[in-house]
Amino acid sequence: MEAPLYPDLPPDLCAPRGGQPAFWVGPRHLAGDDGRLYDVVADALAGLGWTSLTIVRGRHEPDEEPEDRQVLRSTVLHISPDALRWAQWCAADEPFHLGGLPIAWQISVRAEVSSPLAQWSAYFTRDVPGEAVVDFLVALDASNQPAVSLAGAELVLDAVAAHGWFRDIDQPEAVATDPAFTSHISLGEVPPLIQDGDLRVLSAEDDETGPDGWQAWAEPVLGAPLLWVASFAASVPHDLVAAFAASLSSTAPVLRRVLPEATHERLLRAPAI
Repeated sequence: MEAPLYPDLPPDLCAPRGGQPAFWVGPRHLAGDDGRLYDVVADALAGLGWTSLTIVRGRHEPDEEPEDRQVLRSTVLHISPDALRWAQWCAADEPFHLGGLPIAWQISVRAEVSSPLAQWSAYFTRDVPGEAVVDFLVALDASNQPAVSLAGAELVLDAVAAHGWFRDIDQPEAVATDPAFTSHISLGEVPPLIQDGDLRVLSAEDDETGPDGWQAWAEPVLGAPLLWVASFAASVPHDLVAAFAASLSSTAPVLRRVLPEATHERLLRAPAI
């Protein structure tokens, strides 16, 4: 188990933002999103030239004051300049869950502008480190063929192994975990409702499994609620998943003011002066 660099610091780093000191912390995969997952990703997309649209659905009663209007769903959609890629942030009344956690970002790609359907989608819950989501999007934005996989699955495992993660003894070609066995990445069965344009997924029977896709998650305490989950449809190119995996497992510290309560005692941290 990792120990804090400064164990005598008060535990109020998990308190709400506002006047909190900043710290460099690691490991990244347990550092959370600093409560800024939307801002970090949206700023990166704006820098890449993506356009943002906001869609609001609510309830408005006659003679109701504007400030009393009830908003049921607010969706922010970011669209790439070529309109082949989009990223959606949802605060929904009926959220889509992974591992018991609501999805925060859904990122999708279509093969051509004339197609209304996504070729694949990737999903990220809150507390996925924003740096990893941004690096995934930067790689996606730079890809000339975002709907085509140009590399093998080995690329993903090589990315995390380069940062000290271990391959699973029983499934070395499909599963890896961090040295403390708290975070995992696995190539296997895709959860229900994950969007994928692969016909093998669409035609799979109830008692069959479709093509394998990458899943990643953090479980700081065995049997306790997960900290975050990321899910990639089977058609997500391995090189894009590798960009996410390399960033997630990076040993470089990240700047945080708010730390996840579940991993507070597992993080190395030093004041950002």
